Amino acid sequence: MRSRLRTVLVSTVVVVITLTVVAFGGFELMNSRTVQLFGTLVNRVDTDEKVVALTLDDGPSTTTGEVLRTLDEAGVPATFYVTGDEMAEHPDLGRAIVDAGHELGNHTASHRRMVFVGPGTVADEIERTDAEIRAAGYDGEITFRPPYGKKLITLPRYLDQHDRTTVTWDVEPDSVSADTDVDTIVRTAVEQTRPGSIILLHVMYPSRAASLAAIPGIVAALRADGYRFVTVSEMLAN
Repeated sequence: MRSRLRTVLVSTVVVVITLTVVAFGGFELMNSRTVQLFGTLVNRVDTDEKVVALTLDDGPSTTTGEVLRTLDEAGVPATFYVTGDEMAEHPDLGRAIVDAGHELGNHTASHRRMVFVGPGTVADEIERTDAEIRAAGYDGEITFRPPYGKKLITLPRYLDQHDRTTVTWDVEPDSVSADTDVDTIVRTAVEQTRPGSIILLHVMYPSRAASLAAIPGIVAALRADGYRFVTVSEMLAN
């Protein structure tokens, strides 16, 4: 009897440990900026050349005009990871981004977390956004960025099957806190950037005014250090 109870107890402990390890592994994989189960994921490019890609998430929104003016004054190209729903709501702003010579990437239609969803949901979220991006006049490669950087199985599998590149980031200077000040954002970006880095900033909403205001400082400091700004597609072509 004791032997049987001991066996049951050991088996239960093994199952609990195994499930814990699997759950922890799944959580780490879901949030990883450098690894996914299928296809190609890029969070930076391995290069000795001092190139850096500036990427801007979400939108387009009512602040797009100000964002475009800031980029124009700084003389830098950017890659905008836009949502399909906001592109449909503001088609003129999507076209303005393209007309200004910037790149558009797919950030899903609704910006929902793309984990524990079915293949139909993944396809709908991505294809609707692709359609809005093409309607804006963008004809280049459309890379994909998962909302919140989260992915697990279904999303990477779809991307792999459709030969799509997942682009995350290795520099995220404004995500420590929504109220991070301009100087901290600039300093963090400059300290963390290295050749081939992909910088993520959230600039599309009034609550992110500090992130937008940090762009000139980031650009000036990195240029002074010899960096050249390129789009994500140009970075991937290196």
